Amino acid sequence: MSQSRALVTGGAGFLGSHLCDALLAEGYSVIAVDNLLTGRQSNLHHLRNETRFELREIDVNQPFDCGKVDYVFHFASPASPVDYTVHGIATLKVGSLGTFHALDIAHRYGAKYLVSSTSESYGDPLEHPQKETYWGNVNPIGPRSVYDEAKRFAEAVTMAYHRYHEVDTRLARIFNTYGPRMQLNDGRVIPNFMKQALRGEDLTVYGDGSQTRSFCYVSDEIEGFLRLAKSAEHLPVNIGNPTEFTILECAKRVLAVTVSKSKIHHQPLPVDDPKQRCPDITKAKALLGWEPKIDLESGLRLSLEYFRKALQEENANHARSSD
Repeated sequence: MSQSRALVTGGAGFLGSHLCDALLAEGYSVIAVDNLLTGRQSNLHHLRNETRFELREIDVNQPFDCGKVDYVFHFASPASPVDYTVHGIATLKVGSLGTFHALDIAHRYGAKYLVSSTSESYGDPLEHPQKETYWGNVNPIGPRSVYDEAKRFAEAVTMAYHRYHEVDTRLARIFNTYGPRMQLNDGRVIPNFMKQALRGEDLTVYGDGSQTRSFCYVSDEIEGFLRLAKSAEHLPVNIGNPTEFTILECAKRVLAVTVSKSKIHHQPLPVDDPKQRCPDITKAKALLGWEPKIDLESGLRLSLEYFRKALQEENANHARSSD
């Protein structure tokens, strides 16, 4: 029997690169495509001598074809507030054009398909915790809409290909995920806090810090994707950690793990910042036998060395550029 081949769009990104690792560990041959807008080749540097792996610099907003594949994982998209704010139109394009092109490949080769959607589909939710049946409370014209609506449209296209073309599709709604390979300056909560704590700077908490998030360590998240990919479920499934923390609590955990003497500094809340975010994972537990294993403190400890090294590299780069 020939080796199964998986295509990962956005394969040089944070989640995409970890997914490539996990697929290779399971025996797949993997081709990653990425235009490197926000992905980084350094995330895949450790795979440079892996014969079952290939990275191609491709813009998935243009039609492309990497040959027959058995799985398509569509993970291409700017995902952090900093990135999708700067690259708003590119974010909308990859959620629309890129999704069509990834689905066309799955349709052409009869491949199973999984798209990375987001808890942002729920917007600033009026239902808490969020079940997959909740339709959301999203501002379609606000500053976050370039990401929210790109992902909501990607879900709509995915379901259309399932209904009209019988493509074997899956929808993963991802909640806050963290771990090694996140960019230091990507604007998300944990990289921000880690960077500030390790620099001895004040930790920036927006509002009074009572808004909540649920943080899932990357290895747990990837395990959820793999289980979903092997399931027969076509409707959305929340993949996230149901343990909820206020942003202020998260800041205090980071200070404890980094043993930092930094203080906490409050700033005004950004526009449309969700007040609460927590997945109901009843479906994932029942359907996939999946739930996260790594608690926040353990995950922060597992991430600490990566963030420390990333900060050292950034400081070294700044020193070189100022010479």
